[in-house]
Amino acid sequence: MHPGPRLTFSLRHLLIMLTAIGLLPLALLGVWSIHAAGEYQQREQERLMLDLARALSSATDAELDGAVGMLTNLGRAPALQEGDLRAFYNTASALAKTQPEWLGVILTDDSGKILFRTMDAYGAPAAQVADPESLSQVLATHQPVVGHIARGFGGRAAFPVRVPAIDADGELYTLTAVIRPDRMVRVIERQRVPSGAVISIRDSKRLAVARSTDQSGTVGTAPSPSMQALMRSAGPEGIGLTRTIEGEDVATAYTTRSRYGWSVAVGRPTAQLRAPALERLGVYGAGIALSLLACIVLATLLSNRLVAKIRGLQQGAVALGSGAPLTLTHSSITEIELTRQALAQAERQRSAQELERKKLLDSLNLALTEAREAGRAKDEFLAVLGHELRNPLSPIVTSLDLLDRRDDPASQKERAIMRRQVNHLRRLVDDLLDVSRITSGKLQIDAHPVNLAELVRHAVAVATGQRVVLSVPDAVWVMGDDSRLTQVLNNLLSNAARFGSTATEVKLSSDGVHARLLVSDNGIGMNGELLARVFEPFQQAPQSLARHTGGLGLGLAIVRKIVDLHGGAVHARSSGADAGSQFEVVLPLCEPPRPQTAAVAAADGNGLRVLLVDDNADAAIAGAALLETLGHTVQVAHNAAEALAAVRQRLPEVAILDIGLPDMDGYALASAIRQLADGAPLRLVALTGYGQKEDIERALNSGFDLHLTKPATLADLQRATMHPESAAG
Repeated sequence: MHPGPRLTFSLRHLLIMLTAIGLLPLALLGVWSIHAAGEYQQREQERLMLDLARALSSATDAELDGAVGMLTNLGRAPALQEGDLRAFYNTASALAKTQPEWLGVILTDDSGKILFRTMDAYGAPAAQVADPESLSQVLATHQPVVGHIARGFGGRAAFPVRVPAIDADGELYTLTAVIRPDRMVRVIERQRVPSGAVISIRDSKRLAVARSTDQSGTVGTAPSPSMQALMRSAGPEGIGLTRTIEGEDVATAYTTRSRYGWSVAVGRPTAQLRAPALERLGVYGAGIALSLLACIVLATLLSNRLVAKIRGLQQGAVALGSGAPLTLTHSSITEIELTRQALAQAERQRSAQELERKKLLDSLNLALTEAREAGRAKDEFLAVLGHELRNPLSPIVTSLDLLDRRDDPASQKERAIMRRQVNHLRRLVDDLLDVSRITSGKLQIDAHPVNLAELVRHAVAVATGQRVVLSVPDAVWVMGDDSRLTQVLNNLLSNAARFGSTATEVKLSSDGVHARLLVSDNGIGMNGELLARVFEPFQQAPQSLARHTGGLGLGLAIVRKIVDLHGGAVHARSSGADAGSQFEVVLPLCEPPRPQTAAVAAADGNGLRVLLVDDNADAAIAGAALLETLGHTVQVAHNAAEALAAVRQRLPEVAILDIGLPDMDGYALASAIRQLADGAPLRLVALTGYGQKEDIERALNSGFDLHLTKPATLADLQRATMHPESAAG
């Protein structure tokens, strides 16, 4: 007797725990997303601050360029050109009065001596030169120079703009406009400055010329120590954390790329930049808490309802065992309602068991009679049968791939046996479908230039468990379908192996018009009667009841049809019993293609979010396990409703859909998922037992990126789970 579980939980507690566990990763993801969004928004704010600093620097240069331009034009005045300094004094005074921010104009000679100042009367004693460094720079370079801010004898702050001027006799003068910083203050005021921001314009010595706050108290002052350190470490322009002279922590963006060596700095309080992210985090936390509370309430109500319905089913099961009549109520829950219907059906079957057995026998007899009369519909039946066989093959192949991935040495021999038998079964299914297509005229080829020699070498190389002697030239080009031609050679090699060949020879040659592929074996051979009908469906050499060689007698019939579609011919020869057989395939030659450079796309090796939709539970479980061994995160749905709910909850990167779903076919489901994705990267893969050409075309027209026919191999799943962006590229 098996011991019971040590811990038991009520359904209500399990639902609540499931809700909490489901919300936890969403909460963590939300917090991370808000944090990432906050960091991104802060970087954007800093970038905008740097753009504002650059714009202010350009505006400052424009103002200084304007002053330089006016002084340059003043230097071309006729009075100065003729050497009439008194008349030129009057001209300069008139210009200074038109500029509200100009304190005056100063004219100096080539030695730096002041000839006049419009702030004084003409002929007044010469005053001392303010900022002699910038004056010397003009005389040395003959280029305009903007000096540094300073306070004059009257206590007013101003900065000089100096330009060289040459009269008609070649005498060098220097014209200087003494400008108050109010002009730069208005440059700041014209900008759309963010609330709380601190903006400063500084001269070439980094002394404050204009500031958005406390202009009068900060003009002519140096930057704060933290600002100086940032400018030394970051270079011509940059962004960093500093502290203002008022002691406030700010994020600062600056630039020193002015043509005149000036700099502009823009700072915003760090708390102001972080406030939106903290606010969003608080709102998100409140939303998660309310969601958890609502889920607890709903889980409680749902569990009470489920418990009541389950108790009713328990009572019905007891009544069924005792022979009492059932008294079950209907339920809106699908699984419980199905269980109720199953119990009711069991009761009806118990009361009419003998009658049902008789009806079943009559139905079987009728089916056998109809089957004998429906020989002409055999090929259609085989096509349907082949499709149905693919569904159970799919989880078997997937499970084998999963076992191979785990590589357990203890089961290596058994896995090899199972793999051989499954491959044999797959060949039988493929033969069934191919012969159905042949009969219905739907077997088609995708013809293009193929190097038949390379194809033969590859096919022989992968033919394991068989000794084959190969003789092929370097290249023989034919117009054909490489996958179908590979099928031809595989069928001929398989036929030789099944009928006793221990030394098979494959030889490829060409006569300038045709390619000739000859497959010779030393097997049991064929008599004349069998040789005449060897290419007919379901025809093969006599076998013992054990049927060690297996097969359905379809391989050679498929070979003949494929070769016919290629415009060729196939012939069989044999000298009789135990004399071996020869099969010769003749195909027309074609010109080799022009060399082309193939672009190889690299698959994304990162793990993806994969949605696997299949109503076959075994196939879904095995496929999910194999995909997980490939490093993917897999969510399984067994119908379209579950799949759409999963997509609404979180969009996958790859969705692998079965076509034959109980509530909605895979084509409609693919269209619905595409609408939910709303243009986001998503790879849709159809995985189905329907593998004819029209099925593939319908899948691609319905929005699928790839069509896979069951059973899907490991390589198929790896191809299906390429990253959407890599696949699109």
